[in-house]
This record gives sequence, structure tokens and C-alpha cells, in this order.
Amino acid sequence: MPTYDYRCKACKHEFELFQSMKDKTKRKCPKCGKNTLERLIGAGGAILFKGSGFYETDYRSDSYKNSAKAEKKSKDTGKDSKKSDSKKPCGPNCACAGGGVKPTVEKKKTK
Repeated sequence: MPTYDYRCKACKHEFELFQSMKDKTKRKCPKCGKNTLERLIGAGGAILFKGSGFYETDYRSDSYKNSAKAEKKSKDTGKDSKKSDSKKPCGPNCACAGGGVKPTVEKKKTK
């Protein structure tokens, strides 16, 4: 059940009221007795989730965390070996190695 802020337009009395969301908005001021209350928009009118485990992904088990670490390590070691392989040229005439000769494309002569 949320807490709502109220203010009386007549006497400017402000207070908080703990009430159900199904309850109607209060109209009568407890201080002056006039029907000039208004509900204020504030942080008290929102739903507040407390506790753990609202979503399955919020709190992971230790076994999940350990397997995720192991998977990350295996990916990191795989990246290092790929990086060293990428520096090797594709062939003797390959331009990807930087400094190699660019292959030339011969155009077919049409008669």
C-alpha cells in the first residue's frame, strides 16, 4: 500500500496518508474540515518493490557466475590466438599484410 501526499487548498495543511490503491482520493481536510484536499504528485504515489528475486536474472547463483567467468576466460584466450593469426599474410602477393604486392586483374580482350 502506497503513501500519498495531500494538501488542503484552503488552509495549506500538508500531510501523508497511507492508503490502498483501491481507496478513493480523500477530499475532506482533517484540520479545517473543508472539502478542498488535493492529492500531490510525488515519490510516495509509486509502487516500491522491496526484496530479492523479482526477476530470475537479477540475482544469479554462484554456479552461474563461475561458469560465466570460465566462459569469458576461454573467449579471451581465443581472441589472443586469432589476433596473432591475423597478422600473417594470406600469401606472397597479398596486400592485407601491408607492404605486399596488390594482385592485378587482367582484363579479357574482346574481339
